[in-house]
Amino acid sequence: MIQRTIVIAEAGVNHNGSVDTAKELINVAATAGADYVKFQSFHAKNVVSSIAKLATYQRNNLASGSNSQLEMVRKLELSENDHETLVKHCTEMGIKFLSTAFDDDSMDMLHHIGMDFIKIPSGEITNLLYLKKAASYGQPIVMSTGMACLGE
Repeated sequence: MIQRTIVIAEAGVNHNGSVDTAKELINVAATAGADYVKFQSFHAKNVVSSIAKLATYQRNNLASGSNSQLEMVRKLELSENDHETLVKHCTEMGIKFLSTAFDDDSMDMLHHIGMDFIKIPSGEITNLLYLKKAASYGQPIVMSTGMACLGE
């Protein structure tokens, strides 16, 4: 049972697909005194349609040469080996690794890597299959509610 507030530093996909940048984010979070640094784990092909177009702001600001959502999101993926590298770096820096899975394959990978709890993103709060999969591991769950309404 946690007896105090835990602080989670949100790294998300701000590493832009670079393990070195992800390590820098870990370093900053550890220096700031956060308990965890949280990334996002996904396989782009499982979460983005191959025909999804870039939004205007993405074409103007973020895409950097990408022609589709899938292509852009693929550049943000981290492999299982990358995740293991980041877990090791977190241990060296005295901070715990955390990541939110956005697909079943990523949830399995994160379970294999081992985390203290499963973090559910608020966008999946009504995704019953996703929630059942998360619950099947028998681990504590932290569920974000930021994108949900009270009825959900």
